[in-house]
Amino acid sequence: MRAIVQSGYGAPEDVLSLQDIGVPQVRPGTVLVRVLAASLHPDIWHVVNGVPQVLRLMGAGLHKPKQRVPGTDLAGFVVATGAGVTHFQPGEAVLGESVTRHQWQNGGAFAEYALVPESGLVLKPDNVTFEQAAAVPTSGIIALHSVGTAGRLSAGQRVLVNGAAGGVGMFSVLLAKAAGAEVTAVDRTHKLDMLRSIGADAVIDYTQEDFTQRGEQYDLIVDIPGNHPFSACRRALTPQGKYVLVGHDNYDPSARRRLGSIPRFAGLAVRTPFSRNLPKLGL
Repeated sequence: MRAIVQSGYGAPEDVLSLQDIGVPQVRPGTVLVRVLAASLHPDIWHVVNGVPQVLRLMGAGLHKPKQRVPGTDLAGFVVATGAGVTHFQPGEAVLGESVTRHQWQNGGAFAEYALVPESGLVLKPDNVTFEQAAAVPTSGIIALHSVGTAGRLSAGQRVLVNGAAGGVGMFSVLLAKAAGAEVTAVDRTHKLDMLRSIGADAVIDYTQEDFTQRGEQYDLIVDIPGNHPFSACRRALTPQGKYVLVGHDNYDPSARRRLGSIPRFAGLAVRTPFSRNLPKLGL
């Protein structure tokens, strides 16, 4: 089968190539999927570039990736099932994640066939294309977790999504709007019209204005890039407002090469018991 193969860590043009490799062999509890669509998300960038370097100790592989084929989010048809698989049959259309724990490792989705744990798949709805389905798993789960971490939103609450035009950001906007919230979306200039088109009530161009300096306050801030300190974001929260950090690091390979956002998450975790603005779960 044809697959994108990663030889080491570095710039995609240096470490990725199209090769012919063997089809994965089905194992107990796994499903072999013929991949019709696979999507990109930030964790793939991290694993291909090998930064922050701590991810190599968290399962990716020290000097080169243990799994040579990148990608985790996919959609396609079931080809075969391993022993113990009960929820899927050959020929069924599915979507899901080939890595069901943390995403800082390759999952083999950028290939004609991929091996996926049964728990990582669901049936694809008929009214969703394979391309649309493949874009959902990682970004959708992160958004659902981020918007839901602060508790159930109620109609009229104010939500700000920083970095709203990416996958997680767009899903966060849509989920907050579905809950009846008033949503402000923050991103760069040329993406603002798109954010309005998916329902954002207000938009902020971060190249022109800092949302933490506007004097506006929100019941929930979903901070995807993490490009403002918590102390600044807290100014933009209501007294009981919640702050949720997603922490997709800057894609500049020179930024926080060793530990990435892990120290920041650790700092927020330490502060959580003492701050009304940090959800007690989900950080």
